Amino acid sequence: GDMPVDLQAKLLRVLQSGEVTPVGGRRPTPVDVRILAATHRDLAAAVAAGSFREDLLYRLQVVPIELPPLRERPEDVATLAGHFLDRYGPELTGAEKHLSDECVAFLAGLPWPGNVRELENAIKRAVVLSPSEVLSPEDFAFLTADRDGKREPDLEALVLAELRLAVEREPAADLYRDFLSRVEKPMIEFALSQTDGNQIRAAALLGINRNTLRKKITVLGIDLPGGS
Repeated sequence: GDMPVDLQAKLLRVLQSGEVTPVGGRRPTPVDVRILAATHRDLAAAVAAGSFREDLLYRLQVVPIELPPLRERPEDVATLAGHFLDRYGPELTGAEKHLSDECVAFLAGLPWPGNVRELENAIKRAVVLSPSEVLSPEDFAFLTADRDGKREPDLEALVLAELRLAVEREPAADLYRDFLSRVEKPMIEFALSQTDGNQIRAAALLGINRNTLRKKITVLGIDLPGGS
C-alpha cells in the first residue's frame, strides 16, 4: 500500500512478462516466482485515491486472504507468544522462558492495536526485563497505561483473564460467586491493613456496614492485623 507508483509499474511489468532486467544488465532475464504481498491498508480505497494501480491490484489479488486483527482471535495469542518466547528467551537471555496460565489469559484479553508485531515486541521486552523463568501479568504491566502515561496493570484486563481461566477450569461453575469469593478476601484484608485493623474505618473505606464487615471477616477466615 505504501509502494511508490513508479515501482508499482515495474512490478506490474514483471508480473505481466515474467522477466526482470538486473541492475547493469542489458537483457531481461526470465524468472519463475510467486509473489506474496501483504498490507494493512485498504487497497480499494487507495485505488480510488489514485495512490495504487488498479491493474496491479488485480494481478496480485489472485488468492486474497483477509487476516482479522489479533484482538478478534485471542485464541492465537498463546501460540504466537509461545513462538516468540522460544525464540527470544534463549537468544536474549540464554534461558527458556514460559508464560503462566494467568499471563496467557491476560495477554489474550488485551486489544493489541499493533497486532502481532506489538505482541512480539512485548514478549521481547518482558523476556529482557523479567528475571523470572515464568512470566506473569505483572511482567507485562507496561502494556497498559493511564492518561498520564504511568504504566500500570489494566484492572479490566486482569479480571477478564481470571474469568477466562475460571471458565476453562470448570465451565459449569458458579462463576459469579466463585470469582467474588476470590476477590472479597484480599480486598477486605487490604482495607484492614490500611486502617490498622480498625473495623469501623475499614467498613467506611469499603463502603459497607460494620456488621457486614465483621460477618465477612468470620466467614472468610480473615486474620485481623495484630491478632485483634
